[in-house]
Amino acid sequence: MALKFRGVDYLEFDSLLSDDERLVRDTARRFIEDNLIPIIEQCNREGRFPRELVKPMADLGFFGASLHGYGCAGMSNVEYGLVTQELERGDSGVRSFVSVQSALVMYPIFAFGSKEQKQTWLPAMQKGEKLGCFGLTEPDFGSNPGGMRTRARKSGKEYVLNGEKMWITSGSIADVAVIWAKVEDEGNKIRGFLVESDRPGFRAEDIHGKWSLRASVTSSLSLQDVHIPEANLLPGSGGLGSPLKCLNQARYGIAWGAIGAAMACYDCALQYSIFRKQFHDAPIASRQLVQEKLAWMISEITKAQLLVLQVGRLKDNEKVGPQHISMAKRNNVWMALECARMARDILGANGVADEYPIMRHMMNLESVKTYEGTHDIHTLIIGQSITGIDAF
Repeated sequence: MALKFRGVDYLEFDSLLSDDERLVRDTARRFIEDNLIPIIEQCNREGRFPRELVKPMADLGFFGASLHGYGCAGMSNVEYGLVTQELERGDSGVRSFVSVQSALVMYPIFAFGSKEQKQTWLPAMQKGEKLGCFGLTEPDFGSNPGGMRTRARKSGKEYVLNGEKMWITSGSIADVAVIWAKVEDEGNKIRGFLVESDRPGFRAEDIHGKWSLRASVTSSLSLQDVHIPEANLLPGSGGLGSPLKCLNQARYGIAWGAIGAAMACYDCALQYSIFRKQFHDAPIASRQLVQEKLAWMISEITKAQLLVLQVGRLKDNEKVGPQHISMAKRNNVWMALECARMARDILGANGVADEYPIMRHMMNLESVKTYEGTHDIHTLIIGQSITGIDAF
C-alpha cells in the first residue's frame, strides 16, 4: 500500500522558519515527491544511481547551495539544511551525492582554490555539467585520516601522485577528484589537489555487493604516477585541518538529512499502525506498546529538529564550532536509525518489503552512522570540547 508523506511537525517547528526557508523546504519536498519517490525503490533494487535527476537538481540550485557567486544559489545554512533533509527523506544515497558535490568538492575549491580553479570548476559544477568526488579515506585509514599513505612529489612544474582511496562517493562518475595527499617536499604536509579523472594513471572502480546506499555510486580510487600541473594544487589548503573543514560542511548536511530519513520512517509507521488491524479488529495504533514507540519517535525527531536548527542559526552567524556539528550529526543519525528499527518493528514482516521505505532507510543509515566520522569519533570530539582532554 502506497503511503503518501504528510509532513512531520509536532511542536510547530515551521513557526520557527522564515517564509523563504519554508519555500525552499517545500520546493525540495515537491521535487522529491514528484521525481525521486516514484523511482527510488527500483533504483535501490538495481543498485543504480538516478543520474537523470542531476540536471533537475542543478536547476533548483541544490549544488553548492550555500555558496555565493559562480551561479550558486547563496542559500542560508538553514535553507541548505532543509534541502538535505528532503533529499534524505527520499534516499540517503541521493543526499550523499549532493553533499559530496557541494560540501566536499565545490566547498574546498571555493575555500582553498585559486581564482582560476574557481572560475573553471564552480559554475560548471553548480549546473551539474561537471561532477566531483572527494578522496580522503584510504583502505587502511578511515577514522585516522592523518595516517594516509597517498603521496605527492614535486617534479619540475608538476606534482606526481601515488596512492589509494576507498569508499569514495561518485568516484567513477566524477570529472574531477579532490585528492588529499602528503607532500614529500613539504615535510609530508597534507595538501589538496584537483585531479581530473581522465589523467593517465588515475583509475576508479565501483564497489559492488553493498547492502547500503545502493542508489549511490561508491568507488575505490587508484593513483599510479599521476602527473598534474602545479596549478592543480589547492593553494589555500594546508594541514589536516583543511579536509576536516570540508568534512564539517558535509556533517552539517548529514545532521539535517538524517531527520528526513527518520520522518519518512515515522510517518510510514504511524499511517500503517492506524489502518493495520489485529486482535478484535482494532488498529494496532490502539495498543500501548505501539503508541510508546510512536511517542518515542516523534519526541526524538522533534528534539533533533530543534538541535539542528540552532546549529544552523549558529552557522549562519559564524558562531558554530565543530563540536556543535558533531553533536548534531551524532545524535540525529543515531536517532534516525533507532526510528527506522522501531518503524520496522511496527510494520512486522511488511517492514522488510520494499513496498515500504523503512528497510532501505535502515540499511542506508548504517552507512551514514559510519561515514563523515563514526558515532564514537563524534563522541570523542564532544568529550574533548567539554573536558579539554584529547582521548583519541
